[in-house]
Amino acid sequence: MIDNDNLKNGDGNLSAILVIFGGTGDLTHRKLMPALYNLVLDGLLPEQFSIVSVGRRDKTEEEYRSEIHEAIQKHSRNKVDDKLWEKLNKMIHYYRFDFTNLEGFTALNEYLDRLDETAHTGGNRVFYLAVAPEYFETIVQGLQQSNMGKKKDAWSRLIIEKPFGKDLKTARQLNNKLLEVFDESSIYRIDHYLGKEMIQNIMVLRFCNSIFESIWNNKFIDNIQISLTEKLGVGTRGGYYEHSGAMRDMLQNHIMQILSMVAMEPPVNLKTDSIRTEKQKVIEAIEEITPEFLRDNVVFGQYGKGVIDGTPVVGYREEENVPANSNTETFVALKLHINNFRWAGTPFYIRTGKRMGTKSAEIVVQFKDLPNILYFKDRNIQEPNLLVLRIQPSVGVFFQFNTKNFSTHNDIVATKMDTSYESPTQGNTPEAYERLIYDILRGDATLFSRWDEVEAAWSVADQIIKYREQKKVNFPNYDSGSMGPVRAFELLAKDGRKWWNV
Repeated sequence: MIDNDNLKNGDGNLSAILVIFGGTGDLTHRKLMPALYNLVLDGLLPEQFSIVSVGRRDKTEEEYRSEIHEAIQKHSRNKVDDKLWEKLNKMIHYYRFDFTNLEGFTALNEYLDRLDETAHTGGNRVFYLAVAPEYFETIVQGLQQSNMGKKKDAWSRLIIEKPFGKDLKTARQLNNKLLEVFDESSIYRIDHYLGKEMIQNIMVLRFCNSIFESIWNNKFIDNIQISLTEKLGVGTRGGYYEHSGAMRDMLQNHIMQILSMVAMEPPVNLKTDSIRTEKQKVIEAIEEITPEFLRDNVVFGQYGKGVIDGTPVVGYREEENVPANSNTETFVALKLHINNFRWAGTPFYIRTGKRMGTKSAEIVVQFKDLPNILYFKDRNIQEPNLLVLRIQPSVGVFFQFNTKNFSTHNDIVATKMDTSYESPTQGNTPEAYERLIYDILRGDATLFSRWDEVEAAWSVADQIIKYREQKKVNFPNYDSGSMGPVRAFELLAKDGRKWWNV
């Protein structure tokens, strides 16, 4: 999928200082540090590499390293080897600093310069903003005032986690601030879903198999379904989720990225911008969001109490930090069309929700039925051909096709070929971050969102979010442990279709 000639910026030197703002936070402990340990294990971190964790808490470097050691032991996909840990341990530094104090960035810059002299990292910097989104602009302003954004004879890269703004207006405001300090080519907007192996495999399946790519269009495909469902509720994240909802948390980023990779045209080459340009075209080709579209093709939901795996659970409005009259959606389903020659007339059905009956992330491609003649003209029920791309927790490819039932004279049965395997670690896991961090060091932005992709996605999501905020729905409207509101099933039933749970 990746063009190796397009991997490195500058002189191709991977040596750098990785500066993590939010070094004492959950993301650093559960995802970033385990990912860095496994990069050491795989021999992918250069010898000249240092990690500076910036935090406000008063602790010694030894105390911090001990905490990180425990976190890696708990969350790493590989058992911790003492020799490898010692190698990473020497790279880790703790710098106490309240990053809301802009005057302190000059001292941080001086500290990094001194570290450069002993670590021999060539002045290269990676700034990872593992903090709440409201601090993004503050930190970037501090980097700007201390001249850390751009260095002569060295490269600097900025990493931010979603959400990229809370709507199109704030996303543009944030992006304008980032561009004052960093070039677009140096900004890496992380969507950890794009680090998952199966997401990367979508392009390989399509463009390396003529059997699929030759029929990957509206002449042969009846519909495509994208489902990202989870059993968990919001837990302790009620305060965040009240300002997010399923639209901002999942649809504007993860789902739009998956949709664009499934529906994109073949890029002219495998260079980063060629791939990202084709992805952007898909989002720009989404049908016009009219009042009629919103009324007929969008379903919102909020979970009530119910039972998950035999255990009673509370409804969303009973969760911590959630108002008793909350109108925030925890589920969204929609039907849309992509108005280009490849996909005109083919519906894309999308759903995502919390406290669902199953935890899964998958893409279902349903191919068109054959005419009801020959083998299907009598009593045989025709099962459609299905191609299922499983992202998590099962990872792999499932294919359903029809064949003769050899135990009867003329019955036809659906036969299933499944390469999937159960991978309980395939969530928001260090594995995805390993790939993404390594790509950042190499200067490969293929699996990251370019600004115009983000802007196009917000242009679509904004209109649906505004509709949700104006529309009063009788929440809660689905039980925990179910597969969503009744209207989500009616959305497909009125087209003579159904959600597939393969």
